[in-house]
Formats: sequence, C-alpha cells, structure tokens
Amino acid sequence: MKAAIVFEKGGIPQYADFPDPEVSSENEQLISVKAASIKHLDRARASGTHYSTENEVHQPKLIGSDGVGLLENGDKVYFFSKKGTVAEKAVTDKKFIVPIPYGLDFSTAAALPNAVMGSAMGLKFKTKLKPGEIVLINGATGITGKVAIQVAKLYGAKKVIVTGRNQEVLESLYDLGADEVVSLQLNDEDFKQKIKEIHIETPIDVVLDYIWGHSVELLLSALKGDGNFSHKTRLVSVGGMSGDTIQLSSQILRGTDIQISGSGLGSWSPEEFKLLLTEIIPEMFQAAADGKLKIDIETVHLKDIETVWEKEINSRKRLVILI
Repeated sequence: MKAAIVFEKGGIPQYADFPDPEVSSENEQLISVKAASIKHLDRARASGTHYSTENEVHQPKLIGSDGVGLLENGDKVYFFSKKGTVAEKAVTDKKFIVPIPYGLDFSTAAALPNAVMGSAMGLKFKTKLKPGEIVLINGATGITGKVAIQVAKLYGAKKVIVTGRNQEVLESLYDLGADEVVSLQLNDEDFKQKIKEIHIETPIDVVLDYIWGHSVELLLSALKGDGNFSHKTRLVSVGGMSGDTIQLSSQILRGTDIQISGSGLGSWSPEEFKLLLTEIIPEMFQAAADGKLKIDIETVHLKDIETVWEKEINSRKRLVILI
C-alpha cells in the first residue's frame, strides 16, 4: 500500500510503499483510510522530539495518530491508532472506533477530534465546567482555540473572553461565540488592568490556556487576591506556544483561590479517554453535522506529503491529508 513513511529519525515523511497492516486479533479492525489530519503531535512524534517518543527505538514507521475511513461493511468511522494512519489502510483496536454521523464529510471528521481533545477534555474533566460559568481562553486565535470557544458555548458557558495577538482574527472570534476580546499586544500593565476589570465585573471561573509563558504570568497577577476572600478560578494548561516555563509567585497561590492543572496525553484517566470516544467526539461530530461547530481546513493529497511537510501551513487551519 502507499503511505507516508519516516525512514530515518528526524527525516521528512516520504510517499512510498509499505506492507499492508494485518489484523492480529479479534479485537482489531482493518480500515480503508480516506483522510487523516496532521497536528503538532504528529510532527513532533515523527521527528522524535515529543515526550512520548523518548524511549522509543526508531525504525521506519507510518506517521499519523488518527484518521477517518470505511469499515469493510461501508460504515464511515473515525479511529485512533498508535500504528500510523496516513496510509491507504490501517489497523486499530475496535474500542478506538467512533461512528461518523450522516452529513459530516471525511475532511471535517478528520480535522475535529484533536481540537476537541484540546478543548473539551480540559473543560469537561479538568475544570468541570458548569453551565452559566465564565471562561477565558488564552491564545484563542489558533485552530484549537477557535474550536474551544464553540465547545465552551455548547457546554453552557455564559460568557467567553478570548485573548490573542492578531487583532483581525480576534475580532472574527465574535462570530464563533466570543463575548469579549483582549489583545495580547497591549502593554503588560494595560493587559493586567483589563483582565482585572473583567474579573471584577464578571468573575472568571475557568482559564483555558494554549500559550503559557509571559501571558499566563500576567493573567495570574491580574487574578491575584488582596487578602480578602477571592473567587475560585481553575486554570488549565493545554499548550505552550509562548514558552514552556513561567515564574509563579507563592503569594498568588496563598492569596488566591486558584487551581492549576494540565490537560494532554498522560493527564487523562482511562475512563476519561473512553468517554472521549464514546460521548465527547460523537457529540461534537453531531454538532458539526448540524452546523453548530466549525473548523478551518486545508487539504492535500497523500502523494504530496513530502512537499507539504515543510510548507508553512496557515496556523489557523488544520492540515488534512486525503487518501
């Protein structure tokens, strides 16, 4: 079969022949793949820089961690696989298969799940978002941030505040459900003052963060209590696009009712991951089929994988490989 293969660690995936996968147990399912998205995770795993590959002995391997396709009976499905997915065929455990509803195209079904993982898992399990709460999404102009706005509203958020650097994109987020935008281009004091004013008027219950770094230091400083009773805020780190570390004052922790956690591979329980496949993704697929959830996509064909791998894809679109 044809597939996207990394032959050497750190190499560019090549369009080449690879042995057909074989079903080795009754728990596995063969899938005819129609599309697969490429995420930061897939690029990092392919290059060997992701933390999940630290102890991995490299050998020629397929890229991709999930995809969409057809079962032998013709059913459309999304699936997750550790054996690679950017290929004409793939094998997965049956428990990692999710039906695709009528009316949802393969490209959208391939693009959505990663953004759903990066938003719904944090909101549902780490912050336990309740209807009527106030959500701030830090770094909302990217793919997952845009989806997070919509997911927060689907989960009942009363108000969604968003931050980002690109003013034009920030303004467009109103169309996705954002209620207030705050530019990260503001100087530090103006940014903190704006967040303080918002927090006083409508206390922020949840912060979903995609960029970490200095902006989170400013947010925590703005939320810092003054020795009186403070509003409880749950901050969840999903990404680190602006830096992997921050300086955290112990006074913020002592003087503020703040809960800090992370959401990503390794932080979810087996039960939570099961619910992702059995409840969360199906719910979001249906929302997309109903026109209530949107994601921007750029598609290319499998044979062009070598060319597109190092191409600068619009960071606000999900790259989907058509097979």
